[in-house]
Order: sequence, then C-alpha cells, then structure tokens
Amino acid sequence: MNTALMFSGQGAHKVGMGKDLCENSPLAREIYDRADQLLGWKLSDFSFEGPEEMLIKTGICQPALFTHGYVVYKLLEEKGFLSEATTAMGLSLGEVTAFAVSDVYDFETGLKIVAERGRLMQEACETSDGAMAAVIGVDRETVAAFCEEHDVEMANLNCPGQIVISGETAKIEAAVEAGKAQGFRRIMTLNVAGAYHSRLMRPACEPFKEFLADIELSKPKYTVFSTTTGTRISDPEDIRKALIAALVSPVYWEDCMVAAAANGADMFYELGVNGILKGQLKRTNKDLASASFETWKEIAAISVEC
Repeated sequence: MNTALMFSGQGAHKVGMGKDLCENSPLAREIYDRADQLLGWKLSDFSFEGPEEMLIKTGICQPALFTHGYVVYKLLEEKGFLSEATTAMGLSLGEVTAFAVSDVYDFETGLKIVAERGRLMQEACETSDGAMAAVIGVDRETVAAFCEEHDVEMANLNCPGQIVISGETAKIEAAVEAGKAQGFRRIMTLNVAGAYHSRLMRPACEPFKEFLADIELSKPKYTVFSTTTGTRISDPEDIRKALIAALVSPVYWEDCMVAAAANGADMFYELGVNGILKGQLKRTNKDLASASFETWKEIAAISVEC
C-alpha cells in the first residue's frame, strides 16, 4: 500500500475539533499546550468551545486547523499506522501542515508561519471588499472563460465540477447573477471573510516574504504536491516561493490528487475535519481508497494490521 496524507484547508473547521483527542491522549494535550504557549492565547479554548464566530476568523481558524491536523498525524504515527505513507499534501492552509509533517520545519516553526499567514490574510480581508462564490457542475475551461469575462479569478479547483471563484464583492455578485442567467447548474456566494487566492491578497505577499526570509527550510521527507502548480515540490527555496505564491495563486487541489495517484498512491488518508477532502477525492476518482481521521474514536479503532 502506498499512502498519501491529506490535510484540511480553511473552511473545514468546527467547534469541538481536537477536544476528544486531548481528553484521551497525553501527546495531544502536550501539543495543544505548546500551541497555546507559543501563540500567547488559548487556541485550545477556541478550538474546543468556540464560539463559531471567533473560530471562523482567519487568524484563529488557520492555527486551529494546522494544530488539529498535526496532532492527528502524530497520534497515527504513535500507533505505527503511517509506515507506508509516502506522500503529503494539503488544500490551501493544509499545505503548510503537509510541509510540517514532512519535516520541512518543526511544529513550532509551522505554527508561527500559520499564525503570521492568517494575520496578514485577515488584514488583507479587512482592507478590501472581497467575496467568493462556488460554481458547481461546470467544467474548468468554461469557468476560466467566465472569470475572464467578469474580471474575477478562479481560486479553488477542488474536484471535477467544484470550483470556487474570488474577487471584489460587486464583481462576484454580478458573476453569480450572470452564471444563473447563463444556466449554470449551481452558483452561490460563500460565507467567507474575503477574496482568498486572488489579487486582493497581494498586500499580504511582501510582508509574508520578509517573514519567511530567515526561516530555515529542509527538503521534505515525503513527496509533496504543491497546490500552486499541482506538481511535486522539494527544493527548499521553491517551497519558500510556493508558500508566498499560495496567498494569491489558484489552489490546484484536483491536480494534486490526480498527480499523487499517478505517482502510485493507492490509499488516501484525510487528517482533518468533516470528511471534505475524502468527498472531493471520490468525485475526482471513485476507485481510489480512502479513510478519514478526525476523532479519537476513529484513531483508537485502527490497528497496525489494517
């Protein structure tokens, strides 16, 4: 078996995430305590108790998802369940988690990167008027032409028939109405704080570049497919550039899943929340085997012989 690890991006959060892991695992509790101490605020409280209106904020949600994904990875590793893992990748923010478990940097460094990434993106959201919309049941080429026509951008290419567009609020609203009139199967605005993965995030790029400049990066121990290109990435300087580009680049998540399978991955583990990535994988290739790990019950149920 050749296993690929998938890590969640922003939007795949929920109040209570990680709570049962800490209640049942000293290792999980120790990692969350480290996160609380490093951040200087109670990430664990927001993750376990909410409220939702706080957990959804970019500056909180991103560290919460990063920490949860990393903890699930360490618990699976502790059980000896990752011996056949060869690949790591993540949707948007999840890519930062994939680099962490691949030893490109340690947990503490990854959390600092995520916290700064989230802070700068939150600032960019607050100084712009952006929105996003989901386009369902329309092919990539049609959406690309549609975006050019309406001066918006493709932000997430999640799986066949599931694409997210991003841009100024007025232009997204106009695009939604035009898509409905054009007979798109479904197009709807999303409840997000801003226009992620678009030109409206450009103000975050230069300060993030400066932040990353002195951080030492290593070659990943796993094969990592970058969502900025959908292809393999391993050179530390290329990783540094990809981390910056990811703020404004489309997320080629479908391409990453296809590339991992073409590279020999025949089992995909989702280490995240709500089974979103597992569903996207099935829509990309229904024949690929997958499993989701989020809760202590799911992790405790596995055995090395599985």
